Amino acid sequence: MPEMSVHLPLVGLLMVIGAFAGVLAGLLGVGGGIVLVPAFFYAFSALGYDSPQLMQICLGTSLATIIVTSLRSLNSHHKKNAVEWDILRGWGLGIVIGALIGVAVATQLRSVVLQALFGGLGMCIGLYMTLGRSDWRLGDAMPTGVLRAVLSPLTGFLSVLMGIGGGSFGVPTMTLYGVPIHRAVATASGYGVIIALPAVIGFLFADIAVAPPLTVGAVNFGAFGVVVAMTLITAPWGAALAHRLDPKPLKRVFGVFLILVALNMLRKVLLG
Repeated sequence: MPEMSVHLPLVGLLMVIGAFAGVLAGLLGVGGGIVLVPAFFYAFSALGYDSPQLMQICLGTSLATIIVTSLRSLNSHHKKNAVEWDILRGWGLGIVIGALIGVAVATQLRSVVLQALFGGLGMCIGLYMTLGRSDWRLGDAMPTGVLRAVLSPLTGFLSVLMGIGGGSFGVPTMTLYGVPIHRAVATASGYGVIIALPAVIGFLFADIAVAPPLTVGAVNFGAFGVVVAMTLITAPWGAALAHRLDPKPLKRVFGVFLILVALNMLRKVLLG
């Protein structure tokens, strides 16, 4: 068991990361998981818990925090009447189905495969955030019928494989189909709840051989508690800022940061 001198810096680091993740969830609609998953990976590795199933713990713990963060963010956005509830009702079932399939797949994959998936998908999200334009459109209304039946479970599936709340896929989808950016960010906080709740239930029953203390299934409640304590404070700040600031330059900066994080994850996969 690592000494207290090791634990304290990591707790402090998780507090900072949790605060940052909470602001991101409300401000950019990307969900804190895009930061939490690599942060948990490096923290648990430093504690000596690196294993073929480490990424499952990172995904499960990240999604557990997203339940709380997204609920707080969703409530803040709802008070500003910014949530498109019709989209959530129409897309909800498909997203849940995709999330459950994602858990079934993620629990069977080795950590290195999930690292590669996170790195590859993170690169795509980072490039879109950096290079994407607000005037890009695929249509004037959110898809229905067959296209929605494909895109909604795909959103849930890919989000679980990355341990994120769905905003990274949901916000681009909504804006490409004409939903104003502030309403897309607000609605994406609802995606987080729909994805994370069934996914975490599934991860609680995962069979993990080597895990840090306070871990149930693939969810570490120690890291969960530290991060949630911070996101409860900072998620409403992000939601408030989202209605006051132009998120475009912030998205580009964060996109570059995400590309660097994804490249580092891919480097670890290639170098072993």
